[in-house]
Amino acid sequence: MSMPVVSIWDNAMPGAQPAYPRTSAWDATWPLEGGTAWVFYSTPGQSSVRKPVILSDGFSAGKSDPDALWNALENGEYPFVSSLREAGFDLVLLGFEERSASIIDNAGVAIQCIKKAIDDREGTAKLTVGGFSMGGLVTRYALAKMQHDGDDPQTSTYLSYDTPHRGAWLPIAVQAFAHWVKDNWGSIPGFGELLGSFSVLVNSPAARELLRWHIGTVSAEAGQDRARIDFLAELERVGGWPEGVRLLGVGNGAGTGAGNNIPARVTAMRTTGQELTGTRLDTQNTGEQVVAVLKKAGAAEIQITTSGLPDIDGAPGGLFPEAHNLPGHPGNFGTAAFLAGLLEGMPAELTYNTSTFVPSVSAVAAGDIDDHDTLYSKIDPADSELDAFMCASENEGHTLMTEELGEWILTKLQGE
Repeated sequence: MSMPVVSIWDNAMPGAQPAYPRTSAWDATWPLEGGTAWVFYSTPGQSSVRKPVILSDGFSAGKSDPDALWNALENGEYPFVSSLREAGFDLVLLGFEERSASIIDNAGVAIQCIKKAIDDREGTAKLTVGGFSMGGLVTRYALAKMQHDGDDPQTSTYLSYDTPHRGAWLPIAVQAFAHWVKDNWGSIPGFGELLGSFSVLVNSPAARELLRWHIGTVSAEAGQDRARIDFLAELERVGGWPEGVRLLGVGNGAGTGAGNNIPARVTAMRTTGQELTGTRLDTQNTGEQVVAVLKKAGAAEIQITTSGLPDIDGAPGGLFPEAHNLPGHPGNFGTAAFLAGLLEGMPAELTYNTSTFVPSVSAVAAGDIDDHDTLYSKIDPADSELDAFMCASENEGHTLMTEELGEWILTKLQGE
């Protein structure tokens, strides 16, 4: 069977095969080594930026799509691009040749973009620099490294949008299932690449740096990947945060401690056919737990266990983004069900489609995500490393642009 290869770990800004009209609404393009920046001037007739706001794309597979970025920011609940421009800001959307590359590598692209904005700028207005999801870490590191190396980024405000400052979460059960599918069916001509692409993305440099708990193979033990340990050490080496810069952030999760009503230790996905007979993925609980049972017809059953992890699937936070270019727009458990359905020729039973991806405390840098009490407590502003932050009123999709968060950002930028 021949099927198109698409990204199945999409962020909230859909990339491949968009269902919306494409646009060429940007006014200028900045080619960068390893990426591209698309510029939206605030007024007609401009040829240089005056009050630049640089916002970086986040994590997914492959090359950034400017039309997808623009559509997600402009054509949803809140017209963020238009609102910025009407307020006199020039928006610079920063994209990458490979969104799953190392955060440090893509930070080099961000540094080029910052320097280009400074060189291109008309006047002396300071920059606003930040990004969505992983893009917030890319630009956080870029700004800190520039200062550490003696370069002045001429930036007054840093802005992160549902960025996993303390790590992101992808259920170990889902990671294991992705690797298991690749190991067993990833060589099917014309079909195996699609089946294996989720595993490849889970093991990409950026994913290993972003995820608080990661497994690289079915037989591995869940833990903090070496790539993440090294990235955090490098971030600390350059100072952790840019100095003398106002630090702002928003999170798509609630800050009240209210979870998303996904219970712990229940089955989220179960297969219904014969090829994957008895396969199931469970939501995460505290203590020792079998989180997945993987069973291929004619082969021995594999059990995936975890120990010492929190009940994080239901925690307050931005929900794992839907893959808009897959049927049914599945989340993380839903993506596993989609793959199972391809193999079985029938849909799997899906009780819970998705889970928390960026816990609220991670998005606003207010606490580690390792225990229940921190995850499910009301966030105290005094605990945040940010100067100011805004959490969504209710848990919503990761990086979703809403009027609530968009207006807060605009008010803060105008209040400089």
